[in-house]
Amino acid sequence: MICPNDISNIKTEINENIGQKIIIRGAIGRKKFFEEEATIEGTYSNIFIVKNNEKETNASYRYTDILTNDLQVSIFNGTEYSPLIPQTLKSKI
Repeated sequence: MICPNDISNIKTEINENIGQKIIIRGAIGRKKFFEEEATIEGTYSNIFIVKNNEKETNASYRYTDILTNDLQVSIFNGTEYSPLIPQTLKSKI
């Protein structure tokens, strides 16, 4: 079960990293996946916006997609990409 506190924590984490590079991985259909590098543009109450620099397009994603594991986000910390939600926390969700 997703708690409002969990969503708030994800939103805060993404909001603190506006302007950072990220890698987004997710499903687009049956046995089809996508992976793209983007930059966090902004956060809103239920979604966050990212900009794909190669394609020069924007996309929006829901915070709940991260918590339900439909979307995986890794944030660039200056030297490497680290997952927004560590594997140990994913197993508890």
